[in-house]
Amino acid sequence: MSTTHEADVDERKVVTFTLDGQMFGIDMAALIEIREWEEPTPLPGVPSWIKGVTNLRGSVVPVVGLAERLGWTPSAIHSRSCILVVSIGGKQCGFLIDQLADIVVINVAEIQPAPTMEVADENVIAGLARIERRALESGDDTEAMVLLLDTEALSLTRHLTELAA
Repeated sequence: MSTTHEADVDERKVVTFTLDGQMFGIDMAALIEIREWEEPTPLPGVPSWIKGVTNLRGSVVPVVGLAERLGWTPSAIHSRSCILVVSIGGKQCGFLIDQLADIVVINVAEIQPAPTMEVADENVIAGLARIERRALESGDDTEAMVLLLDTEALSLTRHLTELAA
């Protein structure tokens, strides 16, 4: 007989979002908050994918252009752009995304190995999962594939340490 605790272990809540038309997801456990886009304060001498820093309730938080971090063309800022503030190795970081999609539950057993992609560092893709996506226009549910990001593998620790110094 399965207990509720066992079911919790087999599932992960994932916040999904888009970057350049591609659906991505990060583990909800890493998410601190979702913020509207506001221009961060730029910093000299940091990689181009670090957009700057912002103030989050008294803490200085670096803002990363996630598309650029993956080696893609920078995201164009628009009305649905937002920042996902996440915890990576005990430090906070904001990721600029194109558009928030949904929060979904993924069965861990159904996560497939990461496909080969044109990203700066393939290790940041933890896997691939199929999710049901609500189609707002038709009202029908559709399936979508979500690339799951490994926030720990985004290798921001050195850069976050430099910014916090």
